[in-house]
Formats: sequence, C-alpha cells, structure tokens
Amino acid sequence: MARIKFEGVGKNYPNGFVALENLNLDIADKEFLVLLGPSGCGKSTTLNMIAGLEDVTEGNLFFDNEVMNTVPPHKRDVAMVFQSYALYPNKTVYENIAFGLRMRKHPKAEIDSRVRDAARRLEIEPLLERRPDQLSGGQRQRVALGRAIVRQPSVFLMDEPLSNLDATLRISMRAEIKQLHQAMQTTFVYVTHDQAEALTLADRIVVMRSGVVQQIGKPDDIYERPHNMFVASFLGNPPINFMDGTLAVEGDRVLFKRGQLALTLPPHIAERVAGQAGRAVVLGIRAEDVASHSGELNGDGLQGRILSVLPVGSDQFLEVEVEGTKLFFRVGKEGQHKEGENATLKVNLNRLHLFDKQDSQSLVW
Repeated sequence: MARIKFEGVGKNYPNGFVALENLNLDIADKEFLVLLGPSGCGKSTTLNMIAGLEDVTEGNLFFDNEVMNTVPPHKRDVAMVFQSYALYPNKTVYENIAFGLRMRKHPKAEIDSRVRDAARRLEIEPLLERRPDQLSGGQRQRVALGRAIVRQPSVFLMDEPLSNLDATLRISMRAEIKQLHQAMQTTFVYVTHDQAEALTLADRIVVMRSGVVQQIGKPDDIYERPHNMFVASFLGNPPINFMDGTLAVEGDRVLFKRGQLALTLPPHIAERVAGQAGRAVVLGIRAEDVASHSGELNGDGLQGRILSVLPVGSDQFLEVEVEGTKLFFRVGKEGQHKEGENATLKVNLNRLHLFDKQDSQSLVW
C-alpha cells in the first residue's frame, strides 16, 4: 500500500521564500499522478518532500496513516529517478542497477535475479557490462529506471526524467513508462513542465503555479474545463487564444462582443452569465476549435487578416488578426490560405471558454 496524503503542507525557507503553500492532496494507492507547472512552481519541492529530501515546515505528510515528516529517506520505501540519471561513471550497468540492493545487503542470488529481470523488462540485457559513457541518453535513462525498479518500492518518484532526450525518444519512453506503471502496480508521482507528458501519462494532473495548486483533475478535465486562465494557457499547442471583450444581450441570445465581432455564447455558458450585460470578460478559443468557412457566419465565426501561414504536416497554423488581437489557429491543409488575405473561420461554440477579466477565473465550470 502506498497512499500519500498532504494535509496543509507548506515549505518555507529561512530567507522568507515560500516554495509551497497549504498543499492538500490525496494520492491514491497505485495512482499515476503528474505534478505539472513552470520552473519554480513547487512541483520538485513536493516530490522531494515525498522522498524525504526536503523538510516539511508546515502541515503533515502521510504514507497511508503514518506521519512521515521526520522519517529519514532510507526508511520511506521510495525510489527516485532524476533528470540527470545520476549513474556512477566507474561502474557497469549491472553494478549501477545492483548498487542499492548491495547497500541494503540483499543476498547475491536475489540481486542477480532482480537485476536481470529489470534488464529484460527494459530491454537492456546486452548492455549490462557497459559503462555509462558507452550508452546513449535513452539507454542511460533505462538504466536509471532499472536501478529504481529493482528496489521494488511502494512509491516511484520521477523528476523530469525525459527532459534530456530528443523529441522522438521522449515519445517512445513515455509509452515505456506507462507500461512500467501498469506492470508494477505501484504509486507513481511524476514531475514535468511538458504538457504532452502530463496528458499522456497521468491518471490525474496537479497544475501548480508559484507554490499554489491551481487545479487537480483527470487530463481531459484539466484540458476541457480549466478553472482559470493560467491552467487554460498551460495546456494546448498552440496555446489557447484569449480575447478581451464584454457580454451583451440581443433578444434571447447572450453574446461576446469586441468591436465588430459578436459571438453567440452556447446555452451552458449563457445560462451562467445571464443578466450580466456589460461585464468585462476574456474569451478563450483553442487553436483546433475553428474551421475554414465560406458561408454566412450568423454569430458563430471570426473574420480577420492572415498575418502568417505555417505548414505543419497534415495541418497548417494560421496567425490571424481579429479586432486588433493576434490569434493562432490550427486548420486542415485543404484550405487555401495566403498571407495578407482575409480569413473566415467558423468557431465550435460549444468548446468556448469564458473567464472573468478581473480575477482570471472561469465563468463556465
């Protein structure tokens, strides 16, 4: 069992810097939880607290029902994979994987069995007699994973483990880590600033900013129902478009208006902001939620001047200026778009996001 619970946990340093503030988080046994956010948001501090590498200065950290605040790292039954791999350069792959077990004085036969089993699982058996400087980045990462696997920990911690790999290798390693979690049936806590890793791997995502949790939820919930503009902007490629405007009412329709632009808000948004005509808001439109259009818009589209066209394989990115705001969209290649021309784009109204102008909080969910 490895249920981890943060109860009002904070991390304050003597110089007054607050790295983490009032964290309340319950990580289920065998869950794959991803801590997501920019540099300095507190995600690595949270991971290091679980490992025992950082002290808890406020609140309590539990493993199951036991308070772990003062329990030393070697008694926590956790294994950690670092961004830098942290391999011993003078030891072979076999010796690197076996090192932790030897330090804990496991029997030689058990060590050999565990090391070779981990090597088979990670497909690095032919590399066991090599040293780290004879390995590629992906191979080194597999060795680091193997060293953690052989420990058979209750909690598996990963701190930006794929950030040093090239893009193609990162994709394949994500799949391997996902399979590893399913095979080990162990609690995984994973730190990253990469939204693709978070969306691919997580059972749940914790989005953090400046030491404060912004939202906790399943990947689809985080992406489709962001609680604020920061969460909305942190996931999506290209990032979500924001446009300032106001609410207006025309007959039975509630509209978002900016200059000559008037978009009809769908019922699930309109009912939440009914009677608030004139309120300053921010509209959010994700890049993929438009399509090229040639007919009448009738309150469900945008018109603007194309500033740039960027082909990206099966799609193309359009930079379009609409009512003085630059917006980025992803559309199919079938549309004949050219720089300097006007574009008409139909918007999927049901996928719009709406935020309060003053506090950036969602007005939808």
